[in-house]
Amino acid sequence: MLDPKKLEDIARQIADSVPPGVKNMAEEAEGRIKQVLQSQLSKLDLVTREEFDIQTQVLIKTREKLEAMEVRLAALEAEQNAEK
Repeated sequence: MLDPKKLEDIARQIADSVPPGVKNMAEEAEGRIKQVLQSQLSKLDLVTREEFDIQTQVLIKTREKLEAMEVRLAALEAEQNAEK
């Protein structure tokens, strides 16, 4: 769903902002922050980039087919009107 590396980077950035006196707890904090982020992000209705790209391609193909059908329909209507 989400790139685990990005979650780790965010958790690491947050942990790095901890004051130096608390650095010994940074690993534990990083793990907990990662768990909280993953938990909260899993509740969101998200799609992967791959799924998004696939649906974008499907939409492009569908739009092309629709435009071709509109051109064909216009030609058929023009032909029908010319016969009247």
